[in-house]
Amino acid sequence: MRTLETSKKQHRQFRSAGRGHPDDKNSRDDEQRAARRRFLSQYRRWLWPHRAGIAVVFSLALVSAGLALALPLATKYIIDDVLSSTQAAADVKVNRLFTVCAIMAILILAMQSIDTVRVYLMAVLNAKVIFRLRQRLFDRFLRLPLSELSDLKSGGIVSRLSQDTDKVTGLVQMALITPGVASIRVALTVGVLFVLSWQMATVATLMIPPIVLINLIWIRKVRPIYRGMAKDREEIDARVTETFGGIRVVRAFHRERREERDYAVSHHTIIRKKLLAEKLQLVVSSGWGLLIPGASLVIVGFGAYLVIQSKGTIGDIVAFQMYAMMLLHPVSSIVNSYSATQQALTALERVFDILNRAEEKPDPPDAVDTPKPIREIRFEGVSFEYRKDLPVLHDISLTVPAGTTVALVGPSGGGKTTLTDLVARFHDPTSGAILIDGTDLRKLRLNSYRQRLAIVPQEVFLFDGTARENIAYSRRYADEAQILDAAQRANAHEFIERLPEGYDTIIGERGVKLSGGQRQRLSIARAILADPEILILDEATSNLDTESEQLIQASLADLLATRTTFVIAHRLSTVMHADMIVVINDGRIEQIGKHAELMSVEGLYRDMVEKQHRLAGELI
Repeated sequence: MRTLETSKKQHRQFRSAGRGHPDDKNSRDDEQRAARRRFLSQYRRWLWPHRAGIAVVFSLALVSAGLALALPLATKYIIDDVLSSTQAAADVKVNRLFTVCAIMAILILAMQSIDTVRVYLMAVLNAKVIFRLRQRLFDRFLRLPLSELSDLKSGGIVSRLSQDTDKVTGLVQMALITPGVASIRVALTVGVLFVLSWQMATVATLMIPPIVLINLIWIRKVRPIYRGMAKDREEIDARVTETFGGIRVVRAFHRERREERDYAVSHHTIIRKKLLAEKLQLVVSSGWGLLIPGASLVIVGFGAYLVIQSKGTIGDIVAFQMYAMMLLHPVSSIVNSYSATQQALTALERVFDILNRAEEKPDPPDAVDTPKPIREIRFEGVSFEYRKDLPVLHDISLTVPAGTTVALVGPSGGGKTTLTDLVARFHDPTSGAILIDGTDLRKLRLNSYRQRLAIVPQEVFLFDGTARENIAYSRRYADEAQILDAAQRANAHEFIERLPEGYDTIIGERGVKLSGGQRQRLSIARAILADPEILILDEATSNLDTESEQLIQASLADLLATRTTFVIAHRLSTVMHADMIVVINDGRIEQIGKHAELMSVEGLYRDMVEKQHRLAGELI
C-alpha cells in the first residue's frame, strides 16, 4: 500500500506543479493533439488501399445487427399471436408456429453465416495491414542511423514490431467498426423499444448509465493494474533471460541467492497487484451480477403491471427482456472501445514516429555508383564528433592507395574504431571528407559502396544457424566449393569437420556452442567469402591462441595483398608487416610509416612496442 500512497502523492505533486505553469501544459497538450492528428491522417492514407474491404466488413456487421433485432419481434409474435390467440384453431397455430420458427432459424443461420464471413474478412484485412505495416517498420529499422537504434535498444525495437503493430492494426476494428456498429445497434434497439411501449422503453434505457459506470470502473481501476502486471512480467522475463544468458558470471560471483531474492520480490509485487485487481474485479462483477437480474426483475414487474392494466402484452415483456439484454453488449463495447482506442493511438504514435524518421544515409539525387575498381581512399581534414563540441577525431588527413594494408594502432579510446566506422560509412564526418577516387563518399550510392566492403568486428556476431549458413551470410548463393575455400583460408575447415554434423551443425545463438577462437575464424571466413575490395579487421585475431593466429595471418597474406585493408590491432606483433602503420592518439594522427621506420625514431609507436616486449618477457 505504501507504493500506492507514494504514487498518489507523486501524482498530486505533479498536478500541483502543473497548475503553476498552465500555459506550458496547454502548449504540450496542443502539440500532442496536433501530432496525433498528423499520425491519424497518415494512418488514414495507409488504410486507403483497403477502403473497399473495410466498407464490406462494416456493411456485414450492420446487416447482422439488423437481423438480430428481428428475433425478439418474432418471439413476441409467437407469444401474442400464436400461443395467446383464442380465435385460431390448433392446426392453424401449429402452422404459424412452424412458419415463424423456420423464419427464425433462417435468420439465425444467416446471422451466423454473415458473422463468420465478417470475422474472416476482418482477419484477412488485419493480416494484410499488419504484414504491410510490420514489413515497412522492419525495413525502416534496418535503415535507421546506428545512434538512433542504440537509443531504442532491442526491447524498444521488438515491442514496436510486435505489440504496438498489433494494437495499431486493431484500430480499425476498435475505433471505427465496433463503436460504429454498436452505436447503430443501440439506436435501433431503443427505437424499437419506444415503438413497442414508451413506458417500458424508458425503464429499459435506465440500464445504460449503470452499464457505462461499471465499464468506467473497470477501465479506470482494474485495467491499468493488469497493464502494470503485464509490464512487470516483461521485466521479469527480460531479467530471467539476462540471468541465464550470463549464468557463468552469476555462478562465478556467487550471485545465485541475490538473483533468487530479486525474482521472488518481483513476483511478490505481481501477486499483490493481482490480489488488488481481484478485489476490484469482484466489485465490478457484483455490479454486473446485480444489474442483469435487477433489470430483468424491473422489466417483468413493470411489464406485468402494464399487462394487468391492459397496456401491454406478455409478448412485450419477453421482447423487452431480450432487447434489454441486447443493449448490454453494444453499450459496453462503445465504452471499452474508447479505452482501447486510446491505447491504440499511443501505439500509433510510437509506430509512425519510427516510420517518419529519416533513413541512415539516403542517397542524394546526384548519387553515382562506386567506381570499379577502387584505386584510392583519401581522408581530407576529417573530424568527427558523436556529441556536439566533443570531437573524437581531429583533422585526419591520409591517402591510402588500393591494395594497401593500413594498421591503425594507438591507445584505447583514441579513435581507431571510429575511423573505420567512417570508412564503412556508419557515420559521416562532421567536417572534412572521405574521397573514393576523388568522389566524396557521401555522393556514392550507399548500397553499391557497401557491396564492396566487408568487416570482421572485434565482438563477433553469429546467427543461430548452421556453420555453412553463417559463412555464406555474405554471399547467399555461394556454392559448396566457395564456402569450403573460405573456411580453409580462415583456418576454420578443420574444426568445422570435427563438429557433430560438420558444416550442417547448428552453432547456437551468437555461436554459443563454439569457442571464442572458432567464432572468430567463422567470422573471418564470412568476410573472405564476400571477396571485398575494402576489408576492415577490428582486432580480428584477438580471441585466437598464438598458433591459430599465426595460421590465419599466413592464410590471409595473399588475400590482403589484393585489397585495401584497415587493421585495428593492440597486439603490435600482428601488424609489423603492414604497408602503412598509422598511430592515432587522442583522435589525431601522431605517426605514419612502416614498422622499421617508426622503430628508428622516438615516438609513441616505439614506446608501445618496447612495452609489449617487456611484458612478453616478464610473462615468459
